[in-house]
Amino acid sequence: MKKLSMEELNRITPEQFKEQEKIPLVVVLDSIRSMNNVGSVFRTCDAFKVEKLYLCGITACPPNRDISKTALGATESVIWEYAEDVVALTLRLKSEGYRVFVVEQVDESVMLQNVDFQQHEKVAVILGNEVFGVDDRLLPVCDGAIEIPQFGIKHSLNVTIAAGIVIWEIAKRHL
Repeated sequence: MKKLSMEELNRITPEQFKEQEKIPLVVVLDSIRSMNNVGSVFRTCDAFKVEKLYLCGITACPPNRDISKTALGATESVIWEYAEDVVALTLRLKSEGYRVFVVEQVDESVMLQNVDFQQHEKVAVILGNEVFGVDDRLLPVCDGAIEIPQFGIKHSLNVTIAAGIVIWEIAKRHL
């Protein structure tokens, strides 16, 4: 066993990446405080060919040194857009045919492994603030809430970890 070199990994350019077909998944970050978290989600969106990343509320946008530290160039490959109002964005995504889910622990949440994502279905997932979660105004306008099963005492994950788990669960249905 040996580690692969960059040449052996057959990396493509950001321009080539942008032209590739993506999975029909939109990720929305709403009022994420940590720019390192934002950069990490950019990298995850790149890794799984997410269609688009929206940054909302107080979430910082590129170009930003702290985002770049963890994004490692993914701000150049991932298509992203800033939208000030997450509720208005949610309504727009729904009108464009997306099923929109918040990632949150609520009384009607469905465990991630039990959500029925269809292979070619357009899905949007919204991840909220590191302390307060998603904006309460989203709950009545979204199509549902996804909860990640947890078995410890904290019942809390870093937003980048939660994003990675949810993105992977959706992406693997497109393999």
